[in-house]
Amino acid sequence: MPAKGDGITKRKDGRYMARYTIETTDGPKRKTIYARKYEEVEKKLTEARGDVARGLIFDADNLKLDEYLDRWLSDSVADTVRPTTFERYEQIVRVHIRPALGKLKLKNVTPAHVRGLYREKLEVGLSPRTVQYIHVTLHKALMQVVADGLIPRNATEPVRPPQVSKEEIRPLTAEQVKILFEAVRDDRLESLYILAVHTGLRQGELLGLKWGDVDLEAGTLQVRRTLTTAKGGPMLSSPKTKGSRRTVKLSQSALGTLRGHLERQLGEIDRAGDLWRENGLIFASESGEPLDRRYLTTHRFKPLLRRAGCLR
Repeated sequence: MPAKGDGITKRKDGRYMARYTIETTDGPKRKTIYARKYEEVEKKLTEARGDVARGLIFDADNLKLDEYLDRWLSDSVADTVRPTTFERYEQIVRVHIRPALGKLKLKNVTPAHVRGLYREKLEVGLSPRTVQYIHVTLHKALMQVVADGLIPRNATEPVRPPQVSKEEIRPLTAEQVKILFEAVRDDRLESLYILAVHTGLRQGELLGLKWGDVDLEAGTLQVRRTLTTAKGGPMLSSPKTKGSRRTVKLSQSALGTLRGHLERQLGEIDRAGDLWRENGLIFASESGEPLDRRYLTTHRFKPLLRRAGCLR
């Protein structure tokens, strides 16, 4: 029995159905949309017709996975996630998914293909964590394919990615902290390491701190941003969650080291003169620029931990 609305009918099984036509290189093709509720079909039909008007039409019968992934990255991912997250998705698609499965037609991608991809990546030495990232990316993309009505099911759904064993986090002992503080004494970033131990802040949170976030009289600091590393270099961004924005009470030792660090930085500003780039950052390069997280970890912090006997 026809349902209300143009092009929408109710099937015997209770579902609603709508049909519309798209133009392809092989001529006009009829497309069908199904949903349990009339409003859902109506919404999907409106979106589909809008896509037709904007030229965003997919021929699901012949569309290949790599072609869809390119559109997915540009239309569904870009501008909806952080730049570093987008770069991660793009890299996984380019390096891992496209070479292995890209030439398959969307409708032909099966759970067996997905399992084979994960097994192949593990066999060539990728970590379970990296394969999990591949799974998350492919799952997210195929969820969009299903939502677009191009395929009926997500081939990643029945596939279990490899389990990642959680490494036990072992905090430094009191003796190790003492040795570490001795190792960093007089280092220009001594305050960074001491603050890390006393506050437990993440590296990105520490490197994103500005002097305006600190109240030396009240003995508190506010976490308002984080420093991330993208292709263009270090960049400041808001914390991922509201819970990450917080006020932290500082110990007397942390306050003392921050006051000393401020004096050190004022001296660096005088010496740099016109070369100083004011960003308001507490922990910056000798010209005021944001620090490179990867360089700091690899070339500064890990060697210090090794000297202190805290890292093999």
